[in-house]
Amino acid sequence: MTEHGLKEAGPTRLASALVESGALTSDWLSAYEAVPRHLFVPEVIWPGRAGMNRQHDRVTMAEDPDMWWEAVYRDAPITTQWDGGEYTGPGKGRTPTSSNSMPTMVFSMLAALDVQEGQSVLEIGTGTGWNAGLLSQRLGGDNVVSVEVDRTTAEAANNRLRLAGLLPLVVVGDGADGYADAASYDRVIATCSVGSVPAAWREQTVTGGVIVTPWGPTYGGEAVARLTVSKDGSASGPFVGSSAFMRMSVQRKTFPPTRAFLDGDEWPGSGVRSETALSPDDAGDWVHMFAVGVQVPDLFCRVEQLEGAAYRLWVLDTGITAWATADYEPGRTRYPVVQSGARRLWDELELAWRWWDRQGRPGFDRFGLTVDSEGERVWLDSPDQPVPVKA
Repeated sequence: MTEHGLKEAGPTRLASALVESGALTSDWLSAYEAVPRHLFVPEVIWPGRAGMNRQHDRVTMAEDPDMWWEAVYRDAPITTQWDGGEYTGPGKGRTPTSSNSMPTMVFSMLAALDVQEGQSVLEIGTGTGWNAGLLSQRLGGDNVVSVEVDRTTAEAANNRLRLAGLLPLVVVGDGADGYADAASYDRVIATCSVGSVPAAWREQTVTGGVIVTPWGPTYGGEAVARLTVSKDGSASGPFVGSSAFMRMSVQRKTFPPTRAFLDGDEWPGSGVRSETALSPDDAGDWVHMFAVGVQVPDLFCRVEQLEGAAYRLWVLDTGITAWATADYEPGRTRYPVVQSGARRLWDELELAWRWWDRQGRPGFDRFGLTVDSEGERVWLDSPDQPVPVKA
């Protein structure tokens, strides 16, 4: 790449794009300029694609500095660790376990956090340290605590922060526990997703304080919740935008293999056949998965590729009591369904989808979340309108 090309693919161009989109606002611009992303990206990375979870193959600064630089200053996430650091080779590992988030998401979440001078912030998930660096530049390192579960990741981030002259407190620990030694906090922000907001986050936040965290059900779909902590210790607020973060390590789940549901039979086994007018393709968007998942909390799914553009959607339950499949093929108006076991899981999915459809097909911005000592409730439009949940 030419010197001109390197300048084009750099901080100024990315800043212009973020400002134009509204993600980077004037109150964060000076922090962005003072804390450049490239100082917080390791030499070995797996660049992502904006709006997608798939990663490109490994890129190293030593072997291809131009491609590395381009990846750093693209508005896309970057995977920086696979399988807790066990996989470091070419290609990709099994599960991404650390990343440098998409800049649009970083600044959108910081905007939702709405920090003010003198406030203290607890960050869950240090990652590469960029987010902690931005917060430290804005508030001062004395007001920022960042918790990271992986010691190697934490140490690397801490080194980057200090080389940049930024001095937040970086703690190695379980993010679900927060960090009580420096509580209480005005703000809590998580750079990993959860399916259950840890009680410690509410307990360590001042009354009127704000928690910003990605949240999503088991089935899929996820959005950023902005929760305000009340005097009684509960927290409630709206979802402010779609997200796709790695799950907090203590809440990651390993789902049983599909063969565990078939008892040694080949599909379709003794499954009951039927048809549906609901296309699996029309039930697979992120918000569809969210709406289904909050109503039927124990569902998960897998996709099996068939011939050409056709595929089979598997719907399964975490208790291994039932399964269902729905086959998608372009051009069809009715789709083959097979269901087996103690429940009719496709019927449950379709009922949940129909509920969402009757509500006017709401986006994430109409949903909200309330968390208290009794659990968590997703609501639509208002806390007094909880989304129905299948017992």
